[in-house]
Order: sequence, then C-alpha cells, then structure tokens
Amino acid sequence: MNLNVSEFKAERFRSLKRIAYPVSQLDVFVGANGVGKTNLYRALELIRSAAANTLAHDLARDGGLVSALWAGALKRNEPKQIVFSVGLTDPERRRAGAYRYEVAIGHPAPTSAAFASEAQIKTEAVTLVTGSRSLRMVERDGPLVMARADTGRPEPIDIDLLASETVLGRLEDPSRYPELDAIRRTLLQWRFYHGLRTDASSPLRRPCPAVATPTLASDGSDLAAVFATLRYIRQDTADLDAVIDQAFPGASLIVPRPGTSASFGMTFPEFPQRIFDAHELSDGTLRFLALAGALLAYRLPPFIALNEPEASLHPDLMEPLARLVVQAAARTQVWLVTHSTRLAEAVTATGAGKVRTVRKQDGATVIEGLKLWGEFAEDEED
Repeated sequence: MNLNVSEFKAERFRSLKRIAYPVSQLDVFVGANGVGKTNLYRALELIRSAAANTLAHDLARDGGLVSALWAGALKRNEPKQIVFSVGLTDPERRRAGAYRYEVAIGHPAPTSAAFASEAQIKTEAVTLVTGSRSLRMVERDGPLVMARADTGRPEPIDIDLLASETVLGRLEDPSRYPELDAIRRTLLQWRFYHGLRTDASSPLRRPCPAVATPTLASDGSDLAAVFATLRYIRQDTADLDAVIDQAFPGASLIVPRPGTSASFGMTFPEFPQRIFDAHELSDGTLRFLALAGALLAYRLPPFIALNEPEASLHPDLMEPLARLVVQAAARTQVWLVTHSTRLAEAVTATGAGKVRTVRKQDGATVIEGLKLWGEFAEDEED
C-alpha cells in the first residue's frame, strides 16, 4: 500500500519559520535566489531520512542543528526545536482517514546518550485522523515509546533507542504495526533529484549492470538500465521517444540490447550513422536524458521531488521538460522547485498543477496566498 501526501508542515527549519502546505498532485515553486525554495525541498528530504533512520546523521552533514534551526526571534516559551510533519492518505480508502507523522528535533539534554552538538529526537508520533477524531498509533517522548499494536490498545514498547534514532526507522514489525510499516515503506520509496552530476566521472556517463530497473536511483547511476527496461522489458518507449524528439529534433536515443551491462547513446540528424555514447554527450543533453529517465521510468515512486532541474539546460528545453513533469504527475505526485519562470509558465500553460510563488518576509520563507493554517485564499473563496 502506497500512501499519497496530503499535507506538509515544517517549523523553525532554516528560513521555514512556520509552513503548512496542502500538497496536490503537482506543486511547482518558483522564486528568486535566497528565498528558501531549496529549504522546502530539503525539509521533505529529511522526512524521508526519518524513515531511513538517518535524520540526525543527515542534519550533521548539513552543518548540524545550529545551522538548521531558525535563526530569528522566537516567542516566549517557544521551544528551540525543528518540527517536521507529513499527512498521508490511502487513495483507495480516503474515508478511512489520514495518517500524520510528526517528529521534533532539538539539542540533547546533558544526561542523554548523545554528543553535545548532535540533533536529538525529542518527540515523535503517528496519528490517525478521521474527521474530528485523532487516534495516536505511536507516541515517543524521549526514550519512552507507546504504540497501539494489533490488539488495539496502547502499550509500552521495549526498544533500545539512541537519542539520534527514530522510532519510524527502528520499529520493524509489520504484523503488529501495519500503519507504521506502510508509512515507512512509502517514505523510503520517495525520490529526490537534485544536481545530477554530468562531469567526466559522472555515473550517468558509465554503463551499469544489466538488471531490470523500474525506478531511477537518486544519483542516476542506473539510467542505462532504466532505458533498457523500458525498451526490452516493457517494450514501450513511445513517450520517451516523443519527448526526446521534441527536445532534440531529429535525434534518437539508442539503447543496445544489454549483455552483462546496459548502455545508451544518441544519434543526431547531422551525423545519422554515428552513435554518440553517453560519455560524449553534452552536459545539458545528458541531464535532460536523466530527467526523462526519472520521470518516464517503468514504475514511478509514490512521490518525486525535483530541485532546480533546469540547471545547465538550454532555455528551449523548458517546454519539453514541462511536458515530462506533467506526464509524470499523471502517474504520481511531483514537487518541483525552480528558478525558471519559463519552466513554471510552461507548466501553467498545460493547465496542470499549482504554480506557487515563494518569497521572503521578515527573513522567513512565505508562499504567496498561503495562510498559516495551510489553506490558500482561492480555496477559501471556493
């Protein structure tokens, strides 16, 4: 069971003082440099880290809790903690309610089993929300964990949790905690694509093992296998071929039948008999192909986030890229952060998705029209 994202919240994370956002099938965020668009992307990525049990480690790699915390003023008694929350629904059982996962991160107490500067999981909860009723399925306060098992009654869980570990990443018992397992599996399938490398040693430029690959890895290292899976296993590359022809008129993607490894190249109308292998392609061409592999793969993840995919692409590729994004959004949820107004306008022209403008206000990231409680002005009018 894969769950759809219905809502995302972040508090006191970098420039996100307080954001509650109602997630749709396709959300596009556009704005100037430095307004905090990437912080929206990164906050979602850290929610996935909670499912992978790497949240504290990933925050440490970003500079630690000090650099991650909101640097502005706080209200009296407001905790110096980062809070992430995500609402998830089963698209086939909407009346059954929505799950909400929430985690709060702060500085460790002097007596805790944590290093002085590392992030500590303060509280964590999984809640089932049905109408006006809320039922806690899992609740963690420091090292103490309560969970509602298959018996339906809350009970304490004997689990050896370090301060840096999440219950979501540690409590593995699908038969007793099916809701927790469904949330974890869904979040672990999310994919984040940012800064796909195109340098000479990029994994995009190298052959990869010939294994049926339905979904592109976040670093693009199995791109050739994704293309081979579409061509020789699914035997359907119509969408892929069409978008490549739109982006590079007269060019063709060449995917040889794999042996022990998979590879790809391209032909161009100027040299129709010459196959240019992946290591010969320009950075922009290769990046576009990687985005095509991510968005047209055989099986898309339940949620895809793209951060500035237009980097190194020619402006004329914004319309084909918008086409890729919209096609993917017909199969899964897509979250797109971009500097390119042309890309945002190309998405708008299709009539798909919501394009939102991000800006700064008193040092905090705000989304135009979004209220503090997570609704837009136009939604209230409707």
